[in-house]
Amino acid sequence: MDVSTTLAIIAAFIGLSVFAGWRGSLPPDLAKGVRMIPWRPIMVFSAAGVLFLLVHLASLFGIQTGR
Repeated sequence: MDVSTTLAIIAAFIGLSVFAGWRGSLPPDLAKGVRMIPWRPIMVFSAAGVLFLLVHLASLFGIQTGR
């Protein structure tokens, strides 16, 4: 992947993290029923995806992240 694709995916993951964090923080409404989407794990996994893509972006710029 090139830099522009990586930045676009990072932006999408950040947006997903913010949206899932907002939805996960809402109090449950038992009148509507149970939540069918686990928002908090989605937030955690998308934030982890951002971290992995930041490491990938650093390696694209020539910074060595491994041995």
